Amino acid sequence: MIARGARPSLGRGLETAAAWLLGLLWILPLAYAVWTAFHPAEFSARFVPLAPLTLENFTNAWSAAPFARYFVNTVLLVTLILAAQLVLCTLAAYAFARFAFAGRDALFFLVLLQLMIMPDVLIVENYRTMSRLGVLDTVLAIGLPYMASAFGIFLLRQTFKTVPKELDEAARVEGAGALETLWKVYVPLAKPVYVAYGLVSISYHWNNFLWPLIVTNSVTSRPVTVGLQIFSSTDQGVDWSIITAATLLTSGPLLIAFLLFQRQFVQSFMRAGIR
Repeated sequence: MIARGARPSLGRGLETAAAWLLGLLWILPLAYAVWTAFHPAEFSARFVPLAPLTLENFTNAWSAAPFARYFVNTVLLVTLILAAQLVLCTLAAYAFARFAFAGRDALFFLVLLQLMIMPDVLIVENYRTMSRLGVLDTVLAIGLPYMASAFGIFLLRQTFKTVPKELDEAARVEGAGALETLWKVYVPLAKPVYVAYGLVSISYHWNNFLWPLIVTNSVTSRPVTVGLQIFSSTDQGVDWSIITAATLLTSGPLLIAFLLFQRQFVQSFMRAGIR
């Protein structure tokens, strides 16, 4: 018979082994991309520990497509979306958390309802709207449908509701208006939430692919995800060394940012108290 104390230990051992297995499966594609990108093409399908290293694949990838323009478009896109989201979500969340007005609960229910709708379902209607506005094939067209985030409103509302009302009343006694109270009381207390939400927003929109692919058709507006897809299409030929080098170029900024700010990223979510 198995001792009672051995069963929890066995369960933890299985969980640990499963976690390591999942981690290994997750890291294998990245490891292959790193190996192939830093070695000549003849070693893309062969693992030779002493194979020569090279940066030529990155040089060839950078010169084969306008990746500099793609990076500018992507940075502009995520900055534009995040700035709009922070302003709109903050104002909406503050209104839902601290003001009583007719239909408040019904409106907040509609906001929550948006969380159940996948963005891909709205692609056709969003495309029609961008066409009517005359902004197709622009960075603005990519970002407009995402500038009001239901998740951001919900997250900040829950955070603002945890702020003691006494601080709000004290600010009002000192003569602060609603916006000044928001800026000096609520926003500083919600900084960990803003950091966590900002990291998630930047990561999501940096990697977003389907909507930018549909709404753009020129180099002047394509982000890196669409540019990489066009670069790696069969028309360009299949050279895995160059393709993986281009993949690392486009995903590198996010990987570096995560490695540099991993501790802040985790602590922000822990302090945010996401419920």
